[in-house]
Amino acid sequence: MRAYDVGMRRKPRLVTPVDRGRGRSRHGRGGRSSVTGPELAPITTRAEAFDRIVGDSAHYLIGLWPDELAGVVFQVADMPTDATLPDAMPRWRIDRDTRRVTVFRIPVERVNRSPEKDDADRRIIIETAVFRAVGELIGKDPWDLAPERYRHW
Repeated sequence: MRAYDVGMRRKPRLVTPVDRGRGRSRHGRGGRSSVTGPELAPITTRAEAFDRIVGDSAHYLIGLWPDELAGVVFQVADMPTDATLPDAMPRWRIDRDTRRVTVFRIPVERVNRSPEKDDADRRIIIETAVFRAVGELIGKDPWDLAPERYRHW
């Protein structure tokens, strides 16, 4: 689980941090320098983009459902760590006792393996996972979480 920056404006963090081990020490030589150099902004990784989309979706839903989502902690993990997994790989996990939503990055991204999919498709897939997890947590249909957003459908 890791924390993330959800945009240009400062918003309260919704995710607990996990050390991802950025940079490696290959054969004792230290970490590599930035590919872009000091003049350009660092490249955003897929994991960082995933974190941002989950955070944006969480902030959006908390704005719509502040009472139902009060105290909910959103987490992003790479994979489930349970030894007893069902036949299908879970894309998220909810814990009603601790009010925690965990979205698993790799299973959600595996849906997006088609070369025809672009960033918009990727964002829709990630947002759908967050909406479905929150819907499961508060006992609502995901389409009912933001009815005005999908009224044109």
